[in-house]
Amino acid sequence: MSISHLQPQRLWQYFSDICAIPHPSKHEAELIAYILAEAEKHGVDAETDELGNIRLSKPATKGYEHSVPVVLQSHMDMVPQKNAATNHDFLTDPIKPYVDGSWVTADGTTLGADNGIGMAAILAVMFNRDLEHGPLEALLTADEEAGMSGAFGLKPGWFEGKVLLNLDTEEEGELYVGCAGGVDVNVRWPVEYEAVPDVGYCAVSLSVTGLKGGHSGIDIHKGRGNANKLLCRTLLELSRHLELSVASIEGGSLRNAIPREAFSTLVIHESDRDQFNQILSDVIDDISDEYEAVESDLMIKSESVDLPEQVMVQEAFVGLLNAIVVCPNGVMRNSIKFDGVVETSSNFGVITSDDEVVSLLFMTRSLKNHARDNTVQRIRSCFEMVDAEVKAEGAYPGWTPSDEPKLLNLTKSVYKRLMGKEAGVQVIHAGLECGILGDIYPEWDMISFGPTITGAHSPDERVDIASVARFWDLLVAVLAKLAKSYE
Repeated sequence: MSISHLQPQRLWQYFSDICAIPHPSKHEAELIAYILAEAEKHGVDAETDELGNIRLSKPATKGYEHSVPVVLQSHMDMVPQKNAATNHDFLTDPIKPYVDGSWVTADGTTLGADNGIGMAAILAVMFNRDLEHGPLEALLTADEEAGMSGAFGLKPGWFEGKVLLNLDTEEEGELYVGCAGGVDVNVRWPVEYEAVPDVGYCAVSLSVTGLKGGHSGIDIHKGRGNANKLLCRTLLELSRHLELSVASIEGGSLRNAIPREAFSTLVIHESDRDQFNQILSDVIDDISDEYEAVESDLMIKSESVDLPEQVMVQEAFVGLLNAIVVCPNGVMRNSIKFDGVVETSSNFGVITSDDEVVSLLFMTRSLKNHARDNTVQRIRSCFEMVDAEVKAEGAYPGWTPSDEPKLLNLTKSVYKRLMGKEAGVQVIHAGLECGILGDIYPEWDMISFGPTITGAHSPDERVDIASVARFWDLLVAVLAKLAKSYE
């Protein structure tokens, strides 16, 4: 069944079109061209800025010209993640969505429902003449997933709206009124190599695969394994018992995705192979026992490979492994003010090596800027002790809940009328653009809601079909209510 035949049909058709156009972060040009062409076809004013952000503008339905002006907001880019066995080029190949029972998912890759569903809903509103609403604008931002540069570069005065509906959250029935801020931490450790002796040594590849991964904000509290951490833990334990040198190491691909896979090539004495296997078996047993409840497909294995020409100097690299093992990762602290919400976390997202450096990428999040910065300092302390260069970049603020929740109260009343129950009110640990946008447009009253999406930032990503229909109904009803009253 084609997803374009799902209901609401207009929204799903736009999402199908979006999936057909490659649009990973920093590569949204083809999608931007498609949206501008659609705007021209439907007679909707459209313009872009130098960063690729799009502004759409649509007059009010007749009779509502003096209603509060509303801005609909989503981001255009998606996280490009795939399974190791999947042959897919995110720069050229379309996403292949399909219906799986009551869900829509993709074939071996991220689906891009984050934030393609929100974007599709905005297009369905902006290019539809049959809806009831006041003056409407849409803001579609570029590069949200890889640094929020589109939001950071937004110019004041470009928008006239007073209310912003962000459509980038992933739990139906929850209205979000705040979010965490974040910062990227980049670590560069200079590598020293030495030659591998020709005789008496063998090479082994070590891999950690089969983990669930996920969104480093939304899924960080679920206790999932971090492939980079588990690989380095395994290497460190092996190095405590036998002479071991590492030739290469890599794991993860994005700082805001919990890494699912990590790999290393290492060199040991041929005479130590049996001991290596026994120690590795013990480590695997320990890790499997720790994660059996959450990582049923976890696999740690070794295979013989060709001997490399050089390896990292053992003593120095063991120092780096120690720093990695003790550096903060996962949930640092839960919020006292918001029940069930993570306050501060860190994600060790990427590790790579080349002839000059081992590079590590972390993403630290917090509802409190000082707690975010303190976690950065903890990471810095770990790696400066092994003479690594540590830089914190791209810090963005959190979104603090408003003391005057007019929009929240309106949306709650609409939700209860439609659904027959109360909506939840939440602060999310993920980094919405609302914090940045609120700094640029402090007059905006903001709220965020969306359908149910699970597995975001991983190939397990999927969106609940029925929740999309209810999300659409809520969006349309909130726009109609805002057109009539905003008190």
